[in-house]
Amino acid sequence: MTATGDTPLSGRTMIMSGGSRGIGLEIAKRAAADGANITLIAKTDQPHPKLPGTIHTAAAELEEAGGTVLPFVGDVRIDDSVAEAVRLTTERFGGIDIVVNNASAIDLSPTDSLAMKKYDLMQDINCRGSFLLSKLCIPALRESAGAGRNPHILTLSPPLNLDPKWAGSSLGYTIAKYGMSLTTLGLAEELKSAGVGVNSLWPRTTIATAAVQNLLGGEEMVRTSRTPDIYADAAYLVLTSPATETTGNFFLDDEVLAAHGITDLDKYRVTPGDEPLTTDLFL
Repeated sequence: MTATGDTPLSGRTMIMSGGSRGIGLEIAKRAAADGANITLIAKTDQPHPKLPGTIHTAAAELEEAGGTVLPFVGDVRIDDSVAEAVRLTTERFGGIDIVVNNASAIDLSPTDSLAMKKYDLMQDINCRGSFLLSKLCIPALRESAGAGRNPHILTLSPPLNLDPKWAGSSLGYTIAKYGMSLTTLGLAEELKSAGVGVNSLWPRTTIATAAVQNLLGGEEMVRTSRTPDIYADAAYLVLTSPATETTGNFFLDDEVLAAHGITDLDKYRVTPGDEPLTTDLFL
């Protein structure tokens, strides 16, 4: 690992599922600006017809931002693929300090019209993928804690809201996302004595990404969303907080910022003005 500099994540090593675009890329760029080492595990080797960016363009952006990048073309659903990414990361950078479970699939179809193939995809990427990557990084995170390197697992998943309306409107997706959140709940307790911070982070409003535009609400929803920067800024504050004191939380992005004195959020609006923003799912 490189020597720790003046910035909190300088020389720290982050491994992230996904990250070739959208929220994950912005979170990684915020770490890269500190001089972090970053491994991206993503499948996007070739350009997607509807979505911008590949793992290679993302790696170039992160290097330009100041990070050192290991782009790993792999699949978070495949045990051996994730194990190899973890092995190569520890081999190249000397350890792992931060795990970000970012990869996620979405389909809001009701139960009777949700294809089981899509149900399995969401379970495998969202829930199982988060469990698998976290599990395989635990030995390295324990070492990071022992070396005083402030290790964190951050999962992009919602608070466990048991209001029936969420499960009742899109049961397959709700199960998959709440599975990610249960991973946070369990690992926070399991790793508390080891000094590893385990938290989830979710946005108060919809975030303007290609997924929101293509899969959810189109241009109208993008217009009433915030930019990925708010998620990235909140994630950075969580990841640089003391792991021993910051664990087992289901954070909302604006609450994290407010706790650090940042209450003027106008700069994060896609469209300036006072138009009501679209509240995200599960809130």
